[in-house]
Formats: sequence, C-alpha cells, structure tokens
Amino acid sequence: MTDVRERGQILLVACYELGHQPLTLAWPAAFLERAGYRPATLDISVERFDADRARRARLVAVSVPMHTALRLGVGVAARVREVNPAAHLCFFGLYAALNAEYLLARGADTVLAGECEERLVELARSLERGETPSQGTAGDRTPSATAGGGAGVGRPAATVLARLRFPIPSRTGLPPLRKYAHLERDGERRPAGYVEASRGCKHRCTHCPIPPVYDGRFFVVPPEVVVADARQLVAAGARHITFGDPDFLNGPRHALAVARALHAEFPDVTFDITTKVEHLVRHRALLPELGALGCLFVVSAVESLNDTVLAHLAKGHSRRDVFTALEAVRAAGIALRPTWVPFTPWTGLDDYREMLAFVEAEDLVDHVDPVQWGIRLLVPPGSLLARSPAMRPYLGPLVEGDFSYRWLHPDPRMDRLQGEVSRLVAEAAQRSEDPRQTFRRVQALADAAAGVRATRSDPAPLPDRSRPPRLTEPWFC
Repeated sequence: MTDVRERGQILLVACYELGHQPLTLAWPAAFLERAGYRPATLDISVERFDADRARRARLVAVSVPMHTALRLGVGVAARVREVNPAAHLCFFGLYAALNAEYLLARGADTVLAGECEERLVELARSLERGETPSQGTAGDRTPSATAGGGAGVGRPAATVLARLRFPIPSRTGLPPLRKYAHLERDGERRPAGYVEASRGCKHRCTHCPIPPVYDGRFFVVPPEVVVADARQLVAAGARHITFGDPDFLNGPRHALAVARALHAEFPDVTFDITTKVEHLVRHRALLPELGALGCLFVVSAVESLNDTVLAHLAKGHSRRDVFTALEAVRAAGIALRPTWVPFTPWTGLDDYREMLAFVEAEDLVDHVDPVQWGIRLLVPPGSLLARSPAMRPYLGPLVEGDFSYRWLHPDPRMDRLQGEVSRLVAEAAQRSEDPRQTFRRVQALADAAAGVRATRSDPAPLPDRSRPPRLTEPWFC
C-alpha cells in the first residue's frame, strides 16, 4: 500500500473563499507538514479540477467554510468519487458541520469543524495505520463540541473546540497572489493577502454559521504567527492584508497588538478588518490608532436599519448605533463598507427603500458591492435562526441540495422584488456597469414595487470619480 506520507497522498481542496488565497488550505497543510506529511492542494476557484491529483490521493479533504463553497464542494466530491472511489473523503469547515447529516448520507466519510486541524492529522495517522474510520450510526452524525482528543475513528462527525499550537501557514503549494482579489485604491490595484488573528466568535447572531459551531468561543492566533504569515505574503507580493477574522475586535488588545506588529515591520502595507457595529461603538477610541497603523476600511454587518429585524438577528446593535459607528469610523479616516441582509421576513418595502435612501444620503453607494442589494436571508440547517420562534411562522421545508430552508415573505411584493433585484445586479455585474447606475436602477425597482412614481433619472457614468478603497471580489456568502 502507498505510504500516506508520500507527496500528494493527501489532497486539500478549496472551492471558494471570497477571492482570497485559501488560508483554509494553508493552515491544515502546515499542521500536516509538521506531522511529516506532504499534502497537495487544489483551489478550484482559480484552478481546473485535476483528476490526476484526485486519483493519486488516499485522503481528500474539502474545505467548506461558506455556503457557496459547500455547493461547489459537493460537485468536487462527486468528481473525486468518479476517479478515485477508494479515497477517504472528508469535508471540513463551518458548513460541513451544519450539513453533516446530508454529507455523510451521500458519500462523505468524515466531517470536521471548529479547531479541527489536529483532528485532520489524526485522521491521516489512522489511514496510515490501515484503519478505516467508520461511518458510524445516524446518531453519531450530529457534530458535538468536544475538547479534542482521539483520532476520529468511529466518529465520522466532530466539532473540535480545543486550543491549537499554530504553525505558520504553509502557502508554498498554493496558486500565486496575482490570481486572487486585489486592493483597488485611487485607480491602482495592489496584490492582497489574507490572514487571521483569531478564529470563532464570542457573539451569537442568529443568522451566522459560526455560533452553532463555536458556541460563543473564539481562539486567538499568536501575534508572531500572524506577522510571520503576513511576512511570507509580503514576500510573495502582497501590499495589503485582509484580516479575515469573523470579528477582529473580539479581543481588542490582541487585535491592536497584531496591527502594531504588522505596521512596525511593514509600515507601507495597508490592511482591512471586519468587526461588528457594536464593537465600532464600544471601541471607538481605538479607531484613530487603527487608521494611523494603515487600516483603510472596515467591513461591518449593519444588515438592517429596522430595530425589530436587528433584534431577531441578535445583532447587538440598534439603528442609532449605525449612525454612531459611521461617524466614529469616518472621524478616524477609515472607510466603512457596510453589508446588508435586505430581504428577511420582517423587512418591509418601506424598510428596503429607507435602506437605499440612507446609503444615498450618507454617500455610501460606492462603499457597497451591488450584489448586496439582492441578498436574501439564508437559513441553513443547524443554524440558530432555524430554531428561532420568530422565524417559525415563515419557515418552509429544507431544500437539501440548496443547503437551506425555504421561506416566504408575508408580503409577496418583497419576494418578487428580491428576484428582480438579484437578476438586475447579476446582469449589471456581467456588464461591469457603474455601481451608481446599478443603485439607481435598484431604487427604481423598489419605487415601482411600492407604487411610487419614479422621479429620478439615471446618472451619467463617472468613471474617473474618486472611489473608496475596496477589494476586487464582490462580497457574498
């Protein structure tokens, strides 16, 4: 039998990670290499499916940290099975945990989530010993938080919440940064790298996939490991770093230490972060220093201006807080890039039009990727929202192949508008339409849905206007 430690006997596969070079491959690769294995990697977002690499592997581990990645990953797994039916097939990541039952019933051998890299190493060791991890019973297939431990033989689904000893992520086998999202600023594009200073989240927003897996816990990565990873990205050409933490300010002192260390070594390298509106308000005193250290923009999940919607989503902020956060970020010289969930069962047509009016009045049109205007609340299996009493009246059946529950809005106009807006922004993206023109057309659709006579005219394109800094990959899940 071929030695599992030979190069390519373990294949790590990424499917889609918002246009970033996949850290979800770089970290497990580093753990496996530290244990003496030589994994190969494949990122189908920028590479063709390689049947030879899949055929050679005894263990194929597919990273599914988000909904889009899972939908693509299931297709990749089917192709792996075609060319290599004997391979041990593992899914790992947030959406693997939420959909463990589905995946195990349809050919996956193991499902892992949380701080699972060491468990992946143990899985490789099990295969090396000639052991075959069992499919287990149906009852075993629901991931449960554990403190880490054994090899996962007979435990096909596990969510691990144990502190790890992090190595420096291994990026040697990954495609070059030029294939991934770039920072766009002042008409210039700069290669961007992606790191994490923490994993998990201490909050429990009901629509987020993280709380069902991490249960309110987060784990920090030592600053020296984060900076070492940034160092190798800068050596590879990065001139901007995205901190991909679910919330950079979960541990504000740790976050500030990492930002200071990055700036001390690379004063010309800029960065962006993601954090809650709640944290922008609570830690507003930190924002000026973050701006001085090179933070260009903050992505923050505003989601809605309706306090009822925000309460159902357990966002931890109010409508008033959105204005406070926007003022604080701007005062620090940082751009705010708000994200939205504009279609929920509790969002009315007036709410949708008010969101658009707010974005226009605050001059945020260029701060929002047009895909945001059509985002519909996603309710995956296992999510807190699926168990919410507030969601129950609207919740339909689970659509297994879509990995989400169907729901209907009490106002049919909203469901029609969501479909129209989604089609409009998709077509506009294909044409590379000016975001301001797309925004104006979305406003027209919303006005028409409300029976309001349109009085606005499409603005002429302004291609040379100054735009806020952004990454070239539109945000969606």
